[in-house]
Amino acid sequence: MAIGERIHFFRLLRGMTQKYLGTAVGFSERSADVRLAQYETGSRKPKADLTAALAQVLDVSPQALDVPDIDSYIGLMHTLFTLEDIYGLTVSEADGEVCLKVNKDKGKDAAELLKMLCAWKEQADKLSSEEISREEYDNWRYYYPKFDTTQIWAKVPSQELSDALVEASKNNLNDDK
Repeated sequence: MAIGERIHFFRLLRGMTQKYLGTAVGFSERSADVRLAQYETGSRKPKADLTAALAQVLDVSPQALDVPDIDSYIGLMHTLFTLEDIYGLTVSEADGEVCLKVNKDKGKDAAELLKMLCAWKEQADKLSSEEISREEYDNWRYYYPKFDTTQIWAKVPSQELSDALVEASKNNLNDDK
């Protein structure tokens, strides 16, 4: 599902009109609905700052809006094939049902994906047993990993910042010589 479809999905979920959402993110009232329609239909793709603003008004994480493009079954299959390559995702059968599994022996990334999927299953089980409401479950999904309590999420500096720090350290070492 492309970002425009996700914007549309969350806008309707929140009961907003295109004009309301458009003005809430700063478009003029005269063009707000037209601009939002362009993003929702995919004729325009929002930049990162607009995506962040839309996510804030829609009350979701920006990552909930910007998902891989899985608009076709073939595109979805290639996304799954990529997950197989990177994370060791495998297809198998259990109890007569086709299942997707993660081979945690594939490496660190596969083990991390397995932890995340287990956290998801835990929340889905809580929803199923009515320990949490649908709203709480959706909040967990749409803000992931913000409300995930099964793992410790560390904020890591950007590569650009990391490179700048390394360069500054090198310059300091050269100055000391």
